[in-house]
Amino acid sequence: MVDERSFHKADWINFYPDTSEAIPSNALEPRGNPILISCFVDADHAGNRITRSSHTGIIIFCNRAPIQWYSKRQNTVDSSSFGPKFIALRIATEMIEALRYKLRMFGIPLKGPANIFCDNNSVVTNPTHPESTLHKKHNGIPYHKVRESVASGTIRIAKEDSATNIADMLTKIVSGPKLKDLCSRVLY
Repeated sequence: MVDERSFHKADWINFYPDTSEAIPSNALEPRGNPILISCFVDADHAGNRITRSSHTGIIIFCNRAPIQWYSKRQNTVDSSSFGPKFIALRIATEMIEALRYKLRMFGIPLKGPANIFCDNNSVVTNPTHPESTLHKKHNGIPYHKVRESVASGTIRIAKEDSATNIADMLTKIVSGPKLKDLCSRVLY
């Protein structure tokens, strides 16, 4: 069950006044029960011992079924954990937007915005609070892409504890007991 208090509600009209979700005009009529999209996102910081590049991990669920995952080394190296995690969030946002469009084309109704869970406070706060500012210019494009998706109501972002972030399985070497715990959360 999702705790609604985890998601920050903000007025975006002054920042992105014309933004809206891309909804196909030729989609089938929605039928059946609406589905909820949830996503867990993570990126390790400088996890590759040779290149010091980070690794992105994303798992997307429709209702409670895992339907898409992504695990890939990032091309750039960053001096802090904020950059890699924000890049991972941008990739997840683009994957979710594509999935929502595809589901609508199939005539599948969606239940509200997609829920994204990330384990970094700064990455959660920056795109969900209009008054927050970006301090690193090189993260500008992912920053505005994610904020625009939040403003359009396509996604919403909440903090997930590192211990329970399922995407950790795709970014780090995880001990046996923790791996078993994370797998049980996917397969419950």
